[in-house]
Amino acid sequence: MVSKVILLIVFFAIMVLVGIYSRKHATNVNDFVLGGRSVGPWLTAFAYGTSYFSAVVFVGYAGQFGYKYGMASTWIGIGNALIGSLLAWVILGRRTRIMSNHLSSATMPDFFGKRYDSKALRVAASAIAFIFLIPYTASVYNGLSRLFGMAFDIPYAVCVIVMAVLTGVYVILGGYMATAINDFIQGIIMLGGIIAVIGAVLNGQGGFIHAVQKLAELESDVPLTMGQKGAFTSFVGPDPLNLLGVVILTSLGTWGLPQMIHKFYAIKDEKSIQSGTIISTFFAIVVSGGCYFLGGFGRLFDSEAIHTPKGIAFDAIIPSMLATLPDILVGVVIVLVLSASMSTLSSLVLTSSSTLTLDFLKDNIIKNMNDKKQLLCMRILLVFFIVLSVIIALDPPTFIAQLMGISWGALAGAFLAPFLYGLYWKGVTKAAVWASFVSGVGITVSNMFIGFIKSPINAGAIAMIAGLIVVPIVSLISPKMKKEQVEDIFECLEETAMVEMKTALPSEKTSKKTK
Repeated sequence: MVSKVILLIVFFAIMVLVGIYSRKHATNVNDFVLGGRSVGPWLTAFAYGTSYFSAVVFVGYAGQFGYKYGMASTWIGIGNALIGSLLAWVILGRRTRIMSNHLSSATMPDFFGKRYDSKALRVAASAIAFIFLIPYTASVYNGLSRLFGMAFDIPYAVCVIVMAVLTGVYVILGGYMATAINDFIQGIIMLGGIIAVIGAVLNGQGGFIHAVQKLAELESDVPLTMGQKGAFTSFVGPDPLNLLGVVILTSLGTWGLPQMIHKFYAIKDEKSIQSGTIISTFFAIVVSGGCYFLGGFGRLFDSEAIHTPKGIAFDAIIPSMLATLPDILVGVVIVLVLSASMSTLSSLVLTSSSTLTLDFLKDNIIKNMNDKKQLLCMRILLVFFIVLSVIIALDPPTFIAQLMGISWGALAGAFLAPFLYGLYWKGVTKAAVWASFVSGVGITVSNMFIGFIKSPINAGAIAMIAGLIVVPIVSLISPKMKKEQVEDIFECLEETAMVEMKTALPSEKTSKKTK
């Protein structure tokens, strides 16, 4: 117990000190929200990765999907690395940085407002972001509290409140830069921690080979593969179609989440994007791949603790696995998950408060907001958002994975398509963006009440795919934006930039001139 408490005290002290140190980087709106658009590759890559993976993944998703799909759940982690990190950086990173800077947009709703010349779109996007980031935040609290309860026997409410207060302190003090520096520290803890935990858990089962053998002996209880042995160690698992839905939601979903895309707004330069792509992908392979790989052995820890009158308590699976570890390793796990959760939470509250201030209140509700007033408003809204999410977290409505599925489904379903197409295609129309907002939120919310799609995870995946189909169709049949406006927006991509030959090969024409 002493070792666990010492680890926590040191961890909390570092987080607060970083917030105090970063105050000098948060003197105006641009610095507070974007770190002055001068954040390097390591900080940006770790900020992206730690915002991506939280207690929701480690406790909720790894436990639930590892139990359902066995070792095949590792595919979710691989999808997160290749689609959610590598492709996201390659396809979105550079263009997001260039166009957001050209349009002077600091948030995703602001991008929609300026890219499509519509204040109404900006306000609507701001409202969607604020509303649907809340359940995601509640799911982060929920996952962390279960581990704290296991390790310290501390009441759930105390865990939630302490975490909220500490996160609020360093974000309010230092803004984005404090978040990025702390994310880097937290990311290093996550990398080392997940490797140590996997090794310890498998060692407790007699090693990797022996653990796989025991898992292979279990009979499947999934309808498609009922009674089949070896399903939980197979290449695609006992239920490949539903597994695919999880891969799509958790991987492609990041492309439409405001708190994830925000990282590309702040990155420093071309070299940082190239390096950040590699670092972020490596981070995702280790952390996400490791979490789902660990969760795949969840059935070996089946006990009364994870069974309730309502069915399997999926959120209790990972804590049950970790309960057998030595105290020092439990302390490492607590700091690991605390790192993942606080980094995600800080990103969520910063995104929500900045979006509500810059895109909803500024010029709409409150006129003539100077930098000082905007900063004050954002800090007040940070507190408001944290308090609101704590209230919801104290009485969470469903499993962690379902909370996250609802949030990601609505946000990515609404935002992914118009943001992605808006970076590359000049023909996207305002009506198409509205259609994507309606379909993304509509599918997710209606499914909450009617339940026509059994899994909220699959509903979220369908909402994203629907947006990718709806936007081009509506764009082809609805009134186009003024050609001059669109050309002005895209002109930033046509500007010539001089680079060293080691970065880009010269054209044949240029080579002949040089000779």
